[in-house]
Amino acid sequence: MSKPPPSGQPPPAPQLPGPALPVDAALPALLDALSAAPNAVLEAPPGAGKTTRVPLALRGAPWARGRIVMLQPRRLAARAAAARLAALLGEEVGATVGLRIRGETRAGPRTRIEVVTEGVLTRMLQSDPALDGVSAVIFDEIHERALQAELGLALCLEAQAALRPELRLIAMSATLDAQALAALMGDAARLRAEGTLHPVETRWRDAPVAPGRLTDAVAETTQSALSETAGDALVFLPGAAEIARVAARLSALLPADAELHALHGDLPLARQQAALAPAAPGRRKVVLSSAIAETSLTVEGVRIVIDSGLARRSRFDPCSGMSRLITERASRAEADQRRGRAGRLGPGLCLRLWTKGAEGGMTAFAPPEILTADLAGLALDLALWGAPDGAGLAFLDPPPAPALAEARALLRDLGALDAAGALTATGRAMAAMPLHPRLAAMVAQAPQDERATACALAAILSERDPLRVPGQRAGVDLALRLEALADPRRFASLRGLAVDRAALARAAEALRRLRLATGARGPIRPERAGGLLALGWPDRIAQRRPGPAPRHLLSGGKGAALAAEDALAGAPLLVAADLDGDPREAAIRLAAVLSPDDLEAAAGARIGTRRVVEWSARTARVEAEERRVLGALTLRARPLRDAAPEEVAAALCAGVRALGLEALGWTDAAQALRARILWARAQGADLPDVSDAALRDGLEDWLAPWFGAARSAEDLAALDLLAPLRALLGRDGAALLDRAAPARFAAPSGSSHAVDYAQDPPTVALRAQELYGLDIHPMLGRAPLRLALLSPAGRPIALTLDLPGFWRGGWADARKEMRGRYPRHDWPERPWEASPPRARR
Repeated sequence: MSKPPPSGQPPPAPQLPGPALPVDAALPALLDALSAAPNAVLEAPPGAGKTTRVPLALRGAPWARGRIVMLQPRRLAARAAAARLAALLGEEVGATVGLRIRGETRAGPRTRIEVVTEGVLTRMLQSDPALDGVSAVIFDEIHERALQAELGLALCLEAQAALRPELRLIAMSATLDAQALAALMGDAARLRAEGTLHPVETRWRDAPVAPGRLTDAVAETTQSALSETAGDALVFLPGAAEIARVAARLSALLPADAELHALHGDLPLARQQAALAPAAPGRRKVVLSSAIAETSLTVEGVRIVIDSGLARRSRFDPCSGMSRLITERASRAEADQRRGRAGRLGPGLCLRLWTKGAEGGMTAFAPPEILTADLAGLALDLALWGAPDGAGLAFLDPPPAPALAEARALLRDLGALDAAGALTATGRAMAAMPLHPRLAAMVAQAPQDERATACALAAILSERDPLRVPGQRAGVDLALRLEALADPRRFASLRGLAVDRAALARAAEALRRLRLATGARGPIRPERAGGLLALGWPDRIAQRRPGPAPRHLLSGGKGAALAAEDALAGAPLLVAADLDGDPREAAIRLAAVLSPDDLEAAAGARIGTRRVVEWSARTARVEAEERRVLGALTLRARPLRDAAPEEVAAALCAGVRALGLEALGWTDAAQALRARILWARAQGADLPDVSDAALRDGLEDWLAPWFGAARSAEDLAALDLLAPLRALLGRDGAALLDRAAPARFAAPSGSSHAVDYAQDPPTVALRAQELYGLDIHPMLGRAPLRLALLSPAGRPIALTLDLPGFWRGGWADARKEMRGRYPRHDWPERPWEASPPRARR
């Protein structure tokens, strides 16, 4: 056991191999903190050396009798970190320093430091929650807020509290809010290592890059920077597509001593390592990189950074159940990380392809993955851990409840959870596979003689599409990809399609690992693709909609579409394994044909029979059918002869609401009655509400009893609404209406005329002579009735709300005109004193 330092003196620095690095100054305090308490947070800027120095320093601590596990967020970074640590010890990876990533394990009995990717740690914890034999877990680059890293930390903290209080947990960050992280880790000690970053000159553009000019702007900026600054250049771009475009544009602009490299996660390992290696003497490198080079990777020789200011992130929409990649502005923290790459070896230059003023609009940090990602894998891990909703686990940001609920619903659909939410045997088998739950469900539930094909599908869908070659339209059929994987040479000669050899090699390696893990044997059978995919995508079974365009309805209820020229455009049933995530109508990117027999075999337990009596917008009538259904899909239907009247009435009410009240049979009499009721209610009469909203809401009460044999929109239009409205009024209401808003006006002549309550104010039209002898204006309660006075020929003379005033005013002019036109009629000077003509009996 080591002897403690004298009181008041800092602990001695550990003796470490290799040149000193800035983080070394913080190592004694870190070791001292971990002697006093189990957890610590170490802040260190990029390039301080925390990735390679901290695990070596911890190895000599008296409490470190077991292995030290260090997490890296990416496979490439894990490989690079393990190789560097082993080189410092003068060994190969697999001796003192081990490596465990998906599909590759290099460790032995002498291994003391193990570099792993985040999913590996989760599986270690699930199989051994106490982490026996592990003394410390280091969470490197925790500021990236990767979902699996945060889950691993939460599980480690719970294991530490319940089973292993002596387990040390160290979180290392360059930009994260260390105070919040330390609080999450039980008020862990916070330590900071100051870096020795060389000065970096930062330049911004005077104007933003115009839309569509990113490729040219990056190429021109890189060419200019190489001409004025020594050293290699590191160019940050959102993803592989932009890297390829810039490479094509830049290749002709580079100086003779410069060589071009790409760096992103889909490249073969040899090309990734070539991008990281130092340039040959007398040569310079230009590395076009995704965000993979932001943090723990060191790209040798870099003195120039060109930053596009863009980042590509995955966003999951719980409403659509789909994830989509979006390109958005990088955060300020990401921009600072990228800038720091230029100052590791000496004074550097950072060229930012945005204006300085735009920096204020950048977010401080990238959004945590737990808030934006597909949570299906997390939900499966939580169920296996015994905390299905994550309650009690220490997350910096808890998983969003809607997204987690959507993920758990998917797991139930996949058979991983039972109705009570408990993990099933299928779920346990899925959790043991290093696959997305959809892929794991497909492999776990595949028949034994088809498991090799399921593994092949999982391998293809886990990697880049091997038929996605520039300039080639290979269509969406996954069966073609299986053919290419099963026999590349025969496929090339038979199909005449180009293959991305690197992607196919990665898929072949993934298939090899899956065969070993599952014991799958036998040939790959491309014709079985659809039935197998239905096991993992039960919500993505796609049924072609009627019509010429290849538009589909998914069993989960969403819409999807195929390109009209695709070879699968005419297939009645598909399984869509890859969609672009458009919430309105997603484009199908990878799919397989599904036969009715395969549908029965894969989804028979989910297929049910449903009596449906509903309004069809397509046929504009009530459809009564017994349907065989799978989710939102109708697989088969037959007419239902015994639909109950109340079922039909409910469907007709839905039809009225869909078509609008104007689709009903509004006769003149029905419209007049409704207008009277509306006017009387406006005057305060206690009568039923017949507004549009009230009639729509109350269809079941006032209209449904009158449907009779109606079934269609034509039948609804033929309904006479006069009787339903009268019934709605009732006897007392009709009497009240007659008093408040009489339907007719009795003229002094003895004739009766309809009052038009649709006009404002209510109006009665009649010949002026019929009002002779009337010197009081007629009223409707306290409201004057508007009089439309007509000539003997029925032409308008005047509108008035004051008949006595009109007699004594405007009548003189009207009389003069009327006497000339109608001399045989009586036009008295004082009509209020005259007798009206008697109405004919």
